[in-house]
Amino acid sequence: MEGVRPGAGPAAGGPGSGSGSGSFPSLFPPGLHGIYGECRRLYPDQPNPLQVTAILKYWLGGPDPLDYVSMYRNLGNPALNVPEHWHYVSFGLSDLYGDNRVHEFTGTDGPSGFGFELTFRLKRETGESAPPTWPAELMQGLARYVFQSENTFCSGDHVSWHSPLDNSESRIQHMLLTEDPQMQPVQTPFGVVTFLQIVGVCTEELHAAQQWNGQGILELLRTVPVAGGPWLITDMRRGETIFEIDPHLQQERVDKGIETDGSNLSGVSAKCAWDDLSRPPEDDEDSRSICIGTQPRRLSGKDTEQIRETLRRGLEINSKPVLPPINTQRQNGLNHDRAPSRKDSLESESSAAIVPHELIRTRQLESVHLKFNQESGALIPLCLRGRLLHGRHFTYKSITGDTAITFVSTGVEGAFATEEHPYAAHGPWLQILLTEEFVERMLEDLEDLNSPEEFKLPKEYSWPEKKLKVSILPDAVFDNPLH
Repeated sequence: MEGVRPGAGPAAGGPGSGSGSGSFPSLFPPGLHGIYGECRRLYPDQPNPLQVTAILKYWLGGPDPLDYVSMYRNLGNPALNVPEHWHYVSFGLSDLYGDNRVHEFTGTDGPSGFGFELTFRLKRETGESAPPTWPAELMQGLARYVFQSENTFCSGDHVSWHSPLDNSESRIQHMLLTEDPQMQPVQTPFGVVTFLQIVGVCTEELHAAQQWNGQGILELLRTVPVAGGPWLITDMRRGETIFEIDPHLQQERVDKGIETDGSNLSGVSAKCAWDDLSRPPEDDEDSRSICIGTQPRRLSGKDTEQIRETLRRGLEINSKPVLPPINTQRQNGLNHDRAPSRKDSLESESSAAIVPHELIRTRQLESVHLKFNQESGALIPLCLRGRLLHGRHFTYKSITGDTAITFVSTGVEGAFATEEHPYAAHGPWLQILLTEEFVERMLEDLEDLNSPEEFKLPKEYSWPEKKLKVSILPDAVFDNPLH
């Protein structure tokens, strides 16, 4: 439960008021002090902003990880065509207290807590005297995902929300993330805090970000004032996508970018499963295949860590309310858009040292059956065209267990699937190696996946000579395996 109040508490102007020195009382949490100082730099005339605060703090058992969300009135910049808007800033994803009540203190040189706080810029409506509070709940939802999954956000990430952000009839139903244009990184006694801004986007813009990359779409949004402008301000009343406003953007920028760069989307969390059709189902002792209606054996901690490290570039759950991001390419925890390459790798410096190949034997499979729900299946053409044809890999990670399906091309290093044995499994992690020739053929056969409105489930695709079968199934099959 949250309450709205003037920012008269620890996150507001009270700590510095009256002294003239700007010094803060010793009881004022130092991490909070650092973030508040950056807000005070931007808004010296708003020392006591309205705040949405968690009534029962997360560290006392409450459901909301953010202690506070401050709400400021920003006058914009008419010279840059930036409209007046409300500016929201979160407090709680970083370490505010330094006493291990929420985050483990790991030193001053690295990130504080998760290393970032969220911001959001919402266009102020004419006559609006107070900021709407729904963005605070939106930020709490994203923060809950980060705390539950321990996956962090990076600039260029995108989040599928599948619902108007303000629960209205708006077309703004998804989010991209980028660096806040005004707030600078803060060094606190508990580490560094950066500020990531939420940008509301339409479904078509999200799809373009998936097919190409988030940074590219963010740059396009910056060039269209009504769609965000230079400060990427969200207007929930925007009724047109950037492609409807300027049809040339799709063909001249996005399509060309996809053809040249491929997609930076390396994986999604999804409703998926796979069966080993080459092994009798009763062979339970050695088989580690995952079937609808069966309970997979759990991986060891090290195996789970291996898959987590390998897939660290980011996973997205295509359902609400659990909201993993689709990450762009990263290196050492930072956003890193790599140049197009015919070689990609499944290994990282950190994961290479912990791969426990001796614990679970890698098996070569003769025939496999892949199962996806419709939303996950609709991403298969992206996987093939935007990733494999550019020498990269793409992973589906099950939202219900340890199951993972990774498609790799012949140029991917570190894969345990080979051209000689294109289907290989390491525990519940399946890898499928597809040649460029076969990818082109699959794209032709799967063309109707691009027209979901004409799609009837269940749908099956089969390549008998390759001993591969793909089924697109209703959500109910995955939600209720015994259905």
